[in-house]
Amino acid sequence: MLDKITPLILTYNEAPNIKRTLDKLTWPNQIVIIDSYSSDETLEIIKSYPQVKLFQRKFDTHATQWNYGLSLINSEWVLSLDADYIVSEKLTEEINELTQDSTIDGYFARFKYCVFGKPLKGTILPPRQILFKRNKSIYIDDGHTELLEVKGKSAMLSGYIYHDDRKPFSRWLWAQERYMVLEVKKLLNTPMSELSWGDRIRKQKLLAPLIILFYCLILKGGILDGWYGWYYAFQRVLAEILLANCLIEAEQLKEKA
Repeated sequence: MLDKITPLILTYNEAPNIKRTLDKLTWPNQIVIIDSYSSDETLEIIKSYPQVKLFQRKFDTHATQWNYGLSLINSEWVLSLDADYIVSEKLTEEINELTQDSTIDGYFARFKYCVFGKPLKGTILPPRQILFKRNKSIYIDDGHTELLEVKGKSAMLSGYIYHDDRKPFSRWLWAQERYMVLEVKKLLNTPMSELSWGDRIRKQKLLAPLIILFYCLILKGGILDGWYGWYYAFQRVLAEILLANCLIEAEQLKEKA
């Protein structure tokens, strides 16, 4: 199965992460990377891996960037990865054992979220469809991120991906500022009936930070992870507070316009 798969990765200033991701991808004949004109050491690191085919494209949205990458792949299957995703050995073995004559067109994988390299007991990240047939799939924008639409049947893999982002906190804040603009636009322009329950709670502003703190520490067991779990919980609470503030600002400006 592995020789029918091409990994696809998006990068922008991912020097703290990309080497660990590529080191676990020793099996592909080719890896396609779409870079948004990184200004750190990302490109130098990437060029040290001979199986990588590097393309650069100015970033506009996640969906268009991913779809551009799909257009450059010729293999039947695509393994879609962020630059801070570490594919576990168990997951690689599981993918290799998949039958090629299966009626499944896409596969989801669960995450192990890491804080400074330590896997946590739980995460708020939902499973993501990472492996799919190229000719049956397309990305669409969804707030600050994207959704993958696969025409056909999907299944869940048992192996994990480690989400291990080691970029500095300042970069996280920079990204959140950009994400919040898109999330606010989505929340304000989407009818309430079409929003998920999570987004409906976010739209109430005050509840989301409190709920996410309880969810991360208690329901997901973060309190058992010590200060690593608290760090993750505080980070998620801060993201919800930032979103609430951006929502309030947008609503006030709209009323006064």
